[in-house]
Amino acid sequence: MLKPVSLSVSQDGFLHFGDTVMLLNSEGGEHEQRGSCVLSIIADSSNITSQSDTNSVPHLLGPLQVGGAHSMTPCVRNAFIITSVDGTSDGEVLRYDQSFALRTTVGFAGELFLASDRKTFLKCAKKSRLQELSLVEECDFLCWWKVIYFDPQARLENEGYPVQVNSKVLISHCKTNQCLAALGNHILWTPFGKEYELSAHTFLDSHKAERDNNHWLFFMAHSANQNQSLMGLQQDSEITDEHRENQEDTQVKECS
Repeated sequence: MLKPVSLSVSQDGFLHFGDTVMLLNSEGGEHEQRGSCVLSIIADSSNITSQSDTNSVPHLLGPLQVGGAHSMTPCVRNAFIITSVDGTSDGEVLRYDQSFALRTTVGFAGELFLASDRKTFLKCAKKSRLQELSLVEECDFLCWWKVIYFDPQARLENEGYPVQVNSKVLISHCKTNQCLAALGNHILWTPFGKEYELSAHTFLDSHKAERDNNHWLFFMAHSANQNQSLMGLQQDSEITDEHRENQEDTQVKECS
């Protein structure tokens, strides 16, 4: 599950079908204290098929839960592939409001699809009781999602334009029109530690705009280092800037 995975590299700054990405929800502060998290698989030994049963390499079996993990290192748990549902070829750009599916990687991850459906009394998220997310083996309409432009006032004119990587977007479920959300107030205890519960639910503020619970970024590798995510590069840059500022402050104090 924690085996490193190489993320795709975007040469033009846009998202393409067939790309391997991580989905990051940035930290929130206005409505709840929530750290950054990444869409990740939740599974244990009971979810793994044995080689003797299938005469194949062991892999994960659906349905599975997902959660918001804090680790930003690309691995089998948090790597997803942008998959076409309308016949679009791999390598073509993904556009705003175009349907697609999110699939786990080939091999141990089992090529499962992120799905959701309207909540019922018996089928809903464990902690929040909102619309449940799961990873399933068959891709149908419950697995269809679309990317929506972040700014509501510029949403209509950006429809049909290519989706940029490393920019805030909304990920909406096609059947229910609910957006992918991270819930900082609802904690799941998983084999990997404490993680945020994820749901399909649109949170609106007083201006009828989506709150930071629904803000996601598609992260890919940097062209200079395919195994390092853009988040890692940003963190390195922030550490370097902070170190340089500390050095400058020290030099000023010594001169005075």
